Amino acid sequence: MIVIYPYGQVPLEQILSRQKELPDVSGPVAEIIDSVRREGDEALRRYARQFDAVSLGELEVSAAQLDRAADLLDPGLRSVLEEASENIRAFHSRQVRGSFVINEGEGVILGQKVTPLDRVGLYIPGGTAAYPSTVLMNAIPAKLAGCREVVMVSPPSQGGEIACVILAAAKIAGVDRVFRVGGAQAVAALAYGTQSVPRVDKIVGPGNAYVAEAKRQVFGQVAIDMIAGPSEILVIADGDSDPVQIAADLLSQAEHDENASAVLITDSTALAHAVQDELGRQLEVLPRRDIAQASIDKCGKIIVTEQILQAIEIANQLAPEHLELCVDNPFDYLDRVRHAGSIFLGRSCPEALGDYLAGPNHTLPTGGTARFSSPLSVDDFIKKSQFTYYTPAALERVAEKVARLAREEGLEGHARSALSRIEKEGGQ
Repeated sequence: MIVIYPYGQVPLEQILSRQKELPDVSGPVAEIIDSVRREGDEALRRYARQFDAVSLGELEVSAAQLDRAADLLDPGLRSVLEEASENIRAFHSRQVRGSFVINEGEGVILGQKVTPLDRVGLYIPGGTAAYPSTVLMNAIPAKLAGCREVVMVSPPSQGGEIACVILAAAKIAGVDRVFRVGGAQAVAALAYGTQSVPRVDKIVGPGNAYVAEAKRQVFGQVAIDMIAGPSEILVIADGDSDPVQIAADLLSQAEHDENASAVLITDSTALAHAVQDELGRQLEVLPRRDIAQASIDKCGKIIVTEQILQAIEIANQLAPEHLELCVDNPFDYLDRVRHAGSIFLGRSCPEALGDYLAGPNHTLPTGGTARFSSPLSVDDFIKKSQFTYYTPAALERVAEKVARLAREEGLEGHARSALSRIEKEGGQ
């Protein structure tokens, strides 16, 4: 049963502590990465037999298979995926940024050049579950950024294929190439390249502990989006909220993982107890009951505060992945929220809306990292270069200043580099 904490009676640090019982898989992951680096496709096929119980022939899904998957998909489901992709594209298109030039006059031109990453890799969980929404959320920003090639990897089922809905989503999102590879070995293949899988510049997308550790270990060889931890939801709700809805929202994240965190903060003791009772009722009929129950028992919490503003301050300390503001006039509180991955405003905006259809990205910072990091966006798929141009006359005006600062730092070579051009001009 979820525990109710009256605010102030238990140290907040104790209430908000995130339980981390994830296994240390660094050793096995390092071995997998080394094997893929040395053996390439042979290692990928061996690990597919070992971990996925499947013998793979061709690793890449053909363009014809992608087309066929889209054609075979249930029309109603395809329509929903296409609507979701349109919403995601519309939202993320506002994030596209261009280069800029500053013409200072008097011979000085400065600027910033925005360049899309050449090739990016998407890791999409699969096997026993299918997450087409994750395909859309990761691929569409990359395509909007202008990446030349978007490569997707996803573990196959025991039949050796990737789920039809995943392939259809890849087609809808514009993924260029798809490979039947999963786990840490897929991350290694993207980072270093194999005979079949091309090396990429950045790897994005969620996965299990092995995938997360592999991304950590290959970081520096390639860029990564983030190290995603267990899912989190924090609901701030006032006494007018519906306990049935609040309980359902908490369970929507608890069913992800036994280590997922579901927290309610409310200014109503009556709502706290009503949600506590409702969680028990809804768990009885939830298909993923065992997982959700373990999550609620280990990581679930209800905190009763005196006022909603107090709840907002606690939320800022927790910096949750998902934050729901189930209150009257939620926009009145928006500016007070400093740390959250994605914010859902009002009583008609469940977190699940953001997972699937609304448009903002659902790849979000977890584990309190929303204090300093952001949701996946178009910015994750670009890099920026600076450029500077000075005419000889413009350099002459500032060369002595450059030299003065260089010598202050003890770098005479820097000083001479600037002054040499002025001396040359004077010699002429």
